[in-house]
Amino acid sequence: MKQTRWLMGMPITVEIVDASANAEAFDAVYAYFDYVDRTFSPFKETSETSRVNRGELALADAGDDMRIVLELAELTRQETNGYFDVWHDGVFNPSGIVKGWAIDEAASLLYVRGFQNFYVDAGGDVQVYGTNGHGQPWTVGICNPFDLSQIVKTVRLDDRGIATSGSYMRGRHIYNPRSSGDPLDEIVSLTVIGPDVLEADRFATAAYAMGRMGVFFVEALPGFEAYMIDRDGQATMTTGFPSYVGSGALIAT
Repeated sequence: MKQTRWLMGMPITVEIVDASANAEAFDAVYAYFDYVDRTFSPFKETSETSRVNRGELALADAGDDMRIVLELAELTRQETNGYFDVWHDGVFNPSGIVKGWAIDEAASLLYVRGFQNFYVDAGGDVQVYGTNGHGQPWTVGICNPFDLSQIVKTVRLDDRGIATSGSYMRGRHIYNPRSSGDPLDEIVSLTVIGPDVLEADRFATAAYAMGRMGVFFVEALPGFEAYMIDRDGQATMTTGFPSYVGSGALIAT
Protein backbone atom coordinates (compact mmCIF):
# COMPACT_ATOMS: atom_id res chain seq x y z
CA MET A 1 0.00 0.00 0.00
CA LYS A 2 1.19 3.48 -0.85
CA GLN A 3 -0.20 6.92 -0.14
CA THR A 4 0.87 10.51 -0.75
CA ARG A 5 -0.62 13.45 1.11
CA TRP A 6 0.39 17.11 1.21
CA LEU A 7 1.42 18.26 4.68
CA MET A 8 4.04 20.65 6.09
CA GLY A 9 4.11 22.37 2.71
CA MET A 10 5.40 19.30 0.87
CA PRO A 11 4.31 15.89 -0.47
CA ILE A 12 4.73 13.09 2.05
CA THR A 13 4.72 9.57 0.67
CA VAL A 14 4.48 6.38 2.68
CA GLU A 15 4.72 2.91 1.19
CA ILE A 16 4.31 -0.26 3.24
CA VAL A 17 4.83 -3.54 1.43
CA ASP A 18 4.00 -5.83 4.39
CA ALA A 19 0.78 -7.80 3.89
CA SER A 20 -0.58 -6.44 7.18
CA ALA A 21 -0.53 -2.83 5.96
CA ASN A 22 -3.80 -1.05 6.70
CA ALA A 23 -5.43 2.37 6.55
CA GLU A 24 -5.00 2.95 10.28
CA ALA A 25 -1.20 2.81 9.95
CA PHE A 26 -1.22 5.47 7.24
CA ASP A 27 -3.63 7.65 9.19
CA ALA A 28 -1.37 7.47 12.26
CA VAL A 29 1.66 8.62 10.27
CA TYR A 30 -0.12 11.52 8.61
CA ALA A 31 -1.77 12.56 11.89
CA TYR A 32 1.71 12.73 13.39
CA PHE A 33 3.02 14.95 10.60
CA ASP A 34 0.00 17.20 11.07
CA TYR A 35 0.86 17.50 14.78
CA VAL A 36 4.47 18.37 13.94
CA ASP A 37 3.30 21.05 11.51
CA ARG A 38 0.94 22.57 14.06
CA THR A 39 3.66 22.59 16.71
CA PHE A 40 6.78 23.67 14.82
CA SER A 41 5.76 25.55 11.68
CA PRO A 42 7.08 29.14 11.62
CA PHE A 43 4.20 29.94 9.25
CA LYS A 44 1.35 28.99 11.60
CA GLU A 45 0.42 31.72 14.08
CA THR A 46 -0.56 29.27 16.82
CA SER A 47 2.55 27.06 16.62
CA GLU A 48 5.03 27.01 19.47
CA THR A 49 7.69 28.36 17.11
CA SER A 50 5.58 31.42 16.26
CA ARG A 51 4.67 31.98 19.90
CA VAL A 52 8.35 31.90 20.86
CA ASN A 53 9.18 34.46 18.19
CA ARG A 54 6.39 36.75 19.40
CA GLY A 55 7.65 36.49 22.97
CA GLU A 56 4.49 34.72 24.13
CA LEU A 57 6.21 31.46 25.03
CA ALA A 58 9.54 30.92 26.71
CA LEU A 59 11.51 27.99 25.30
CA ALA A 60 11.81 26.63 28.85
CA ASP A 61 8.01 26.40 28.95
CA ALA A 62 7.60 24.72 25.55
CA GLY A 63 6.40 21.16 25.13
CA ASP A 64 8.52 18.04 25.53
CA ASP A 65 9.02 17.62 21.78
CA MET A 66 10.23 21.19 21.40
CA ARG A 67 12.80 20.57 24.13
CA ILE A 68 13.95 17.39 22.35
CA VAL A 69 14.39 19.32 19.11
CA LEU A 70 16.27 22.08 20.90
CA GLU A 71 18.65 19.55 22.42
CA LEU A 72 19.25 18.01 19.00
CA ALA A 73 19.83 21.45 17.50
CA GLU A 74 22.37 22.35 20.16
CA LEU A 75 24.15 19.03 19.74
CA THR A 76 24.32 19.63 15.99
CA ARG A 77 25.65 23.16 16.49
CA GLN A 78 28.45 21.79 18.65
CA GLU A 79 29.25 18.85 16.35
CA THR A 80 29.45 21.09 13.28
CA ASN A 81 31.54 23.87 14.83
CA GLY A 82 28.65 26.30 14.60
CA TYR A 83 27.61 25.65 11.00
CA PHE A 84 24.13 24.75 12.20
CA ASP A 85 22.02 27.13 14.26
CA VAL A 86 18.26 27.45 14.74
CA TRP A 87 18.62 31.17 15.45
CA HIS A 88 19.15 33.70 12.63
CA ASP A 89 19.05 37.45 13.19
CA GLY A 90 17.13 36.91 16.41
CA VAL A 91 14.48 34.70 14.78
CA PHE A 92 13.94 31.14 15.98
CA ASN A 93 13.37 28.58 13.23
CA PRO A 94 13.90 24.87 13.99
CA SER A 95 12.89 23.76 10.47
CA GLY A 96 16.45 22.71 9.64
CA ILE A 97 16.21 19.81 12.04
CA VAL A 98 12.48 19.21 12.46
CA LYS A 99 11.86 17.52 9.11
CA GLY A 100 14.43 14.77 9.55
CA TRP A 101 13.37 14.26 13.15
CA ALA A 102 9.69 14.05 12.16
CA ILE A 103 10.36 11.53 9.38
CA ASP A 104 12.39 9.38 11.76
CA GLU A 105 9.66 9.51 14.42
CA ALA A 106 6.95 8.73 11.87
CA ALA A 107 8.92 5.73 10.64
CA SER A 108 9.26 4.57 14.24
CA LEU A 109 5.47 4.64 14.55
CA LEU A 110 5.29 2.06 11.77
CA TYR A 111 8.20 0.02 13.10
CA VAL A 112 6.66 -0.39 16.56
CA ARG A 113 3.45 -1.55 14.87
CA GLY A 114 5.42 -4.49 13.50
CA PHE A 115 6.00 -3.33 9.93
CA GLN A 116 9.41 -4.27 8.60
CA ASN A 117 9.41 -3.20 4.95
CA PHE A 118 8.45 0.40 4.22
CA TYR A 119 9.67 3.90 3.55
CA VAL A 120 8.63 7.39 4.59
CA ASP A 121 9.53 10.22 2.18
CA ALA A 122 8.88 13.85 3.12
CA GLY A 123 9.96 16.34 0.50
CA GLY A 124 12.74 14.10 -0.79
CA ASP A 125 14.23 13.13 2.57
CA VAL A 126 13.69 9.42 3.10
CA GLN A 127 13.84 6.76 5.79
CA VAL A 128 13.73 3.17 4.54
CA TYR A 129 13.37 -0.11 6.36
CA GLY A 130 13.75 -3.63 5.04
CA THR A 131 13.17 -4.27 1.37
CA ASN A 132 10.81 -3.22 -1.42
CA GLY A 133 8.01 -5.27 -2.96
CA HIS A 134 10.53 -7.33 -4.92
CA GLY A 135 12.52 -8.26 -1.85
CA GLN A 136 15.36 -5.95 -2.91
CA PRO A 137 16.87 -2.93 -1.14
CA TRP A 138 14.99 0.29 -1.70
CA THR A 139 16.45 2.39 -4.53
CA VAL A 140 16.52 6.16 -4.08
CA GLY A 141 17.20 8.49 -6.98
CA ILE A 142 19.15 11.73 -6.58
CA CYS A 143 17.72 14.41 -8.87
CA ASN A 144 19.72 16.62 -11.18
CA PRO A 145 19.32 20.03 -9.49
CA PHE A 146 19.47 21.70 -12.92
CA ASP A 147 16.78 19.45 -14.42
CA LEU A 148 14.51 17.73 -11.90
CA SER A 149 13.22 15.34 -14.55
CA GLN A 150 16.63 13.65 -14.56
CA ILE A 151 18.19 11.30 -12.02
CA VAL A 152 21.96 11.66 -11.73
CA LYS A 153 22.60 8.81 -9.26
CA THR A 154 20.66 5.97 -7.70
CA VAL A 155 21.54 4.40 -4.37
CA ARG A 156 20.34 1.18 -2.80
CA LEU A 157 19.44 1.37 0.89
CA ASP A 158 17.99 -0.73 3.66
CA ASP A 159 17.47 0.52 7.23
CA ARG A 160 19.13 3.83 6.36
CA GLY A 161 18.21 7.46 5.86
CA ILE A 162 19.03 9.88 3.06
CA ALA A 163 18.57 13.64 2.92
CA THR A 164 19.42 16.40 0.46
CA SER A 165 20.04 20.07 1.17
CA GLY A 166 20.21 22.67 -1.58
CA SER A 167 18.88 25.81 -3.17
CA TYR A 168 17.36 24.32 -6.30
CA MET A 169 13.84 23.65 -4.94
CA ARG A 170 13.11 26.42 -2.45
CA GLY A 171 15.71 29.03 -3.32
CA ARG A 172 18.09 30.25 -0.67
CA HIS A 173 16.73 29.06 2.70
CA ILE A 174 19.96 27.81 4.30
CA TYR A 175 22.51 30.26 5.61
CA ASN A 176 26.03 30.13 7.00
CA PRO A 177 25.76 30.98 10.71
CA ARG A 178 29.47 31.76 10.82
CA SER A 179 29.37 34.25 7.94
CA SER A 180 26.07 36.03 7.39
CA GLY A 181 27.30 37.53 4.12
CA ASP A 182 28.14 34.18 2.55
CA PRO A 183 25.83 33.75 -0.49
CA LEU A 184 26.24 29.95 -0.38
CA ASP A 185 26.26 29.79 -4.16
CA GLU A 186 29.21 27.47 -4.76
CA ILE A 187 27.16 24.28 -4.50
CA VAL A 188 23.55 23.57 -5.43
CA SER A 189 22.89 20.26 -3.71
CA LEU A 190 24.44 18.00 -1.13
CA THR A 191 23.01 14.57 -0.39
CA VAL A 192 23.93 12.65 2.76
CA ILE A 193 23.35 8.97 3.57
CA GLY A 194 23.33 8.18 7.27
CA PRO A 195 22.25 5.57 9.80
CA ASP A 196 18.82 7.22 9.86
CA VAL A 197 17.16 10.19 8.22
CA LEU A 198 17.47 12.41 11.29
CA GLU A 199 21.24 12.04 11.29
CA ALA A 200 21.43 12.42 7.51
CA ASP A 201 19.25 15.53 7.51
CA ARG A 202 20.95 17.46 10.31
CA PHE A 203 24.41 16.89 8.86
CA ALA A 204 23.26 17.60 5.29
CA THR A 205 22.00 21.02 6.37
CA ALA A 206 25.23 21.86 8.19
CA ALA A 207 27.46 20.48 5.44
CA TYR A 208 25.64 22.55 2.82
CA ALA A 209 26.28 25.66 4.92
CA MET A 210 30.00 24.83 4.77
CA GLY A 211 30.08 25.18 0.98
CA ARG A 212 32.67 23.10 -0.86
CA MET A 213 34.15 21.89 2.42
CA GLY A 214 30.90 20.19 3.40
CA VAL A 215 31.57 16.96 1.54
CA PHE A 216 34.93 16.65 3.30
CA PHE A 217 33.23 17.19 6.65
CA VAL A 218 30.92 14.25 5.88
CA GLU A 219 33.91 12.18 4.72
CA ALA A 220 35.24 12.38 8.27
CA LEU A 221 31.96 11.23 9.86
CA PRO A 222 31.93 7.46 10.55
CA GLY A 223 28.90 5.79 8.96
CA PHE A 224 28.04 8.68 6.62
CA GLU A 225 28.51 9.26 2.89
CA ALA A 226 27.79 12.27 0.68
CA TYR A 227 27.29 13.33 -2.93
CA MET A 228 27.75 17.01 -3.78
CA ILE A 229 26.94 18.90 -6.99
CA ASP A 230 28.46 22.36 -7.47
CA ARG A 231 27.15 25.31 -9.48
CA ASP A 232 29.11 24.15 -12.53
CA GLY A 233 27.43 20.74 -12.44
CA GLN A 234 30.52 18.94 -11.17
CA ALA A 235 29.98 16.16 -8.65
CA THR A 236 32.16 15.23 -5.69
CA MET A 237 31.48 12.19 -3.54
CA THR A 238 32.90 10.65 -0.39
CA THR A 239 35.04 7.57 -0.80
CA GLY A 240 32.39 5.14 0.43
CA PHE A 241 29.50 6.57 -1.58
CA PRO A 242 30.01 4.31 -4.64
CA SER A 243 29.27 1.25 -2.49
CA TYR A 244 25.63 2.39 -2.34
CA VAL A 245 25.19 3.05 -6.06
CA GLY A 246 22.80 0.69 -7.78
CA SER A 247 19.65 0.51 -9.86
CA GLY A 248 16.01 -0.41 -9.48
CA ALA A 249 12.55 1.14 -9.00
CA LEU A 250 13.10 4.69 -7.78
CA ILE A 251 12.21 6.87 -4.86
CA ALA A 252 13.34 10.32 -6.07
CA THR A 253 15.09 12.77 -3.75
